[in-house]
Amino acid sequence: MKHEENLKYLKAALYVIGVIFIVGVPAMMIWIWPAGWGWTPPQYEYEQMIMGVYATLGVFLILAAKDPMANASLIWFTIWSSIVHGGIMLGQALVDETDRINLLGDVPALFLVAIVLWHLMPKRSQA
Repeated sequence: MKHEENLKYLKAALYVIGVIFIVGVPAMMIWIWPAGWGWTPPQYEYEQMIMGVYATLGVFLILAAKDPMANASLIWFTIWSSIVHGGIMLGQALVDETDRINLLGDVPALFLVAIVLWHLMPKRSQA
């Protein structure tokens, strides 16, 4: 894939992921599928905090879509924090059966975010 085409897709992905973090994460946690995206048992205070953190990250990802290369560290933070967050949740879901449903919800979603952004980020030789 050409560098310019990759950047075009990266910009689109940053925008889409940003909107999902702002709107989609709260919607999944509150209305659409709380079992696959929230805590068991529900812990509303923690859920509000995580929604706030992801909404903030979403805003900055949308801003980063204008010039991804100037915001590479934010994008790499999103990639690695998604891997770490998803990995911790994966371990918790394997150990605690009340969290197993997250194996079908937010765990794969976090890994998908990391994979998409990793794939679209220009390699050093392209940057």
